[in-house]
Amino acid sequence: MALRTFIKMHALGNDFVVFDARTSPMALGNAQLQHLASRHRGVGCDQVIILEPSKKADLIMRIFNADGGEVGACGNAARCVGLFLMEEQKTSEVLIETQSALLQCRSISSKLISIDMGEPHLDWQDIPLSRQEDTLHLGIAAGPLENAVAVNIGNPHAVFFVSDCSSINLRRLGPILETNAVFPERANISVAEVIDSENIRLRVWERGTGITLACGTAACATLVAANRRGICERKANILLDGGVLQIDWQKNGRVIMTGPATKSFTGTIDIQHKP
Repeated sequence: MALRTFIKMHALGNDFVVFDARTSPMALGNAQLQHLASRHRGVGCDQVIILEPSKKADLIMRIFNADGGEVGACGNAARCVGLFLMEEQKTSEVLIETQSALLQCRSISSKLISIDMGEPHLDWQDIPLSRQEDTLHLGIAAGPLENAVAVNIGNPHAVFFVSDCSSINLRRLGPILETNAVFPERANISVAEVIDSENIRLRVWERGTGITLACGTAACATLVAANRRGICERKANILLDGGVLQIDWQKNGRVIMTGPATKSFTGTIDIQHKP
């Protein structure tokens, strides 16, 4: 038996099982990660987060999707880890290292946390795409979805603008588009409905996980995509199934995401248990 303590956290319902491995290293295989993420046989989550020591920041945040695949960024997880770390250090600002970037995390109030997500990548090689394409008008389609905008802000995203995002069968179309050959690393698929220049309704299919209640990097990518298309301001509210994120694409090129983070409970689990 190998018991480990975990913290269950969520940001707008996008939920995480967080392991603090800064003083006691751990390595989890795909089967273990999938078991932990299972809502029927494990703890249940969208992503498993492992915290490790860092020489560049306050800690390293490693992010594993429900299918066991490791990814470079998760804005909602960063807010949760930021909350955990700021409470631990009794400070209002921390620095988190991810596979993709160093993320500055700041407490705005008792309920809101802000993350500097850095600058979005907009060139086709940086998404990355498997072939040269105009990232403002991708030539891929599935069902009613076409003419996407591609953005990378820690993860590759394709944003499809629609008149009614609730009418889109994202459970069927999401995996088709996620695995399109144009995305060598797969992609998160978003359907966005612009309500007005400062409010956008958003639903997200996350690669390796499926439909989630919220996705921070998708919210950032959607704001950038909409502004590039000229259909929203550089600052807007992104209305996700789990709640609202405020995204600000600042004049210096950096994207600031602000929203809540919540600790749900702590527990222990035998990570060697075979499902």
